[in-house]
Amino acid sequence: MEAQFDFGMIGIGVMGSNLLLNMADKGYAAIGFDLKQERADKLEASATKGTTVKGTTNVEEMVRALKKPRKIMMLVPAGKPVDDVINNLLPHLEKDDIVIDGGNSYYKDTQKRVDYLQPKGIHFFGMGVSGGEAGARFGPSMMPGGDKEAYQYLKPILEAIAAKADGKPCVAYMGNGPAGHYVKMTHNGIEYAMMQLISEAYDLMKRGAGYTNDDLHTIFLKWNADSLQSFLIEITAEVFRTLDTETEDGTDYLVDHILDKAGSKGTGKWTSQDAMDLPVSIPTIDMAVALRDLSVYKNQRVEASKLYQPEIGKINSPSAELIQDLEDALYFTFLIAYAQGLSLLAKASVDYKFDIPLPDVVQIWKGGCIIRSSLLYQFDKAFAANATLENVLLHPTIAEILKSKEAALRRIISLTINARIPVAAMSSALAYFDAYCSERLPTNLIQAQRDFFGAHTYQRIDKEGVFHTEWHEGG
Repeated sequence: MEAQFDFGMIGIGVMGSNLLLNMADKGYAAIGFDLKQERADKLEASATKGTTVKGTTNVEEMVRALKKPRKIMMLVPAGKPVDDVINNLLPHLEKDDIVIDGGNSYYKDTQKRVDYLQPKGIHFFGMGVSGGEAGARFGPSMMPGGDKEAYQYLKPILEAIAAKADGKPCVAYMGNGPAGHYVKMTHNGIEYAMMQLISEAYDLMKRGAGYTNDDLHTIFLKWNADSLQSFLIEITAEVFRTLDTETEDGTDYLVDHILDKAGSKGTGKWTSQDAMDLPVSIPTIDMAVALRDLSVYKNQRVEASKLYQPEIGKINSPSAELIQDLEDALYFTFLIAYAQGLSLLAKASVDYKFDIPLPDVVQIWKGGCIIRSSLLYQFDKAFAANATLENVLLHPTIAEILKSKEAALRRIISLTINARIPVAAMSSALAYFDAYCSERLPTNLIQAQRDFFGAHTYQRIDKEGVFHTEWHEGG
């Protein structure tokens, strides 16, 4: 086959095929490989009339059909399948060809693949893709990382298919090595936190204040039209109005019939683990991961509920005031979740020498991705003043916003404590804020204890040096 295609895709399920169809609509010739002939046929049948799209079950045919340097993306499950695809591709590749892993691979695995392919002259990119099936078809947010010079060959295609925010494409070079997958991992950690925060607000309104699903639909619609405009708030409003077609009369709401066990793919856990390794404090993300884990133990929770028989208190706060406080509390805690994720990226960028452009991260998260929201615009001034800002909480604009919403969050948490409504993520966001803003923490006592039992030494506030005290001798 003559080399006429601009981009190749390995794995043409819904995501892979939608990305190729998106490229074809933008004028690029796209070819996709899959082991299943029906997927290859469906890809071609789904193409817009007048575009160039081909499906094949022959990987060598796909590679030969690509213009050089070849640009091949894989969308396969993380782990061994990625390595299998690479090894199957290698005999057909040439120097300067580009291979992209568009899945949610662990960034350390991506670095190993970069190191493996670099001596062979192959450029390997790890690229986070967010936005789901619709995003892939009509405009995702993409986070590519790899060789900067090789990125010039990918840039025109990726910018053409990306979502747009304020006329700018929601894709940018994220840095060298596995930087793209690191940014996507962190994106997912923030996603975990935002989803947990929303679920806590839901719990307070549903179990605590007795709101109906119709009420919740209306409230979330209002929030999405106001300060909390975001993808997650938007889809949550839709969830509350969706009826369950499996019930007898179809008038029950689906959300009330969904088992309260939340699944995960591991990216939130990776975010928490790597933050602890650096170390960077991201307790709201950590708590979101922990609560998903706790949700899995349904049988134990049922048993504990019978044993302790907790009485859920009714929240009788005036409706308008409660909803406004909740809106402000979510705004505050969303900002904290973003701040924690961005502080992780700032630290990783330096320690791992990724050179992640934080202003670009904020820009590409404004459209196409799961954590897109109007709140992200609040960080523009912070990064315009300092593109490598360690924590956005240090910028006056963010400080003024948080100070204006702080009291509302404290009122909400006080209500939930008395009502026995668990708001672990909200509480962690407030505790993080209080600790971060504390000039002096009680960790001086911890350091004294460490020196007492382990001779770990300590520093003093009144003189330079490292000290140890013989505590057992009455020191």
